[in-house]
Amino acid sequence: MKTPLYALSCCTLLLAGCANNPNNSSASATATNTPGSNPLNAPSDYLGAIVDAKQRAVKTIDTVSLDQAIQAFSAEHGRYPKDLNELVQMKVIHRLPDPPYGMKFVYDASNGSVKVEKQQ
Repeated sequence: MKTPLYALSCCTLLLAGCANNPNNSSASATATNTPGSNPLNAPSDYLGAIVDAKQRAVKTIDTVSLDQAIQAFSAEHGRYPKDLNELVQMKVIHRLPDPPYGMKFVYDASNGSVKVEKQQ
């Protein structure tokens, strides 16, 4: 009883996989190497995603810590620091964090904001 049911389900799956889809042949002929398009690229796509996630996390953590240091400086001195090095000189932080690779910190002394931008 189980054998005919098993054979029927195998044939159904086989026929469902062979459905006539006009997009199937053209999609495989014009496949691009976008992330997720080729299983052989999965390890490199995964590592690229990890690197991107780490860079975003470092950028966020560094920006938040600098924002907090700027706010502490502002509360203590009644003004924003002239530049980020003044935070170290006044011993608000021990040292400036290193920006992610290929990035730099951009500080606006007029409103005390810090952001991370790509270096040029």
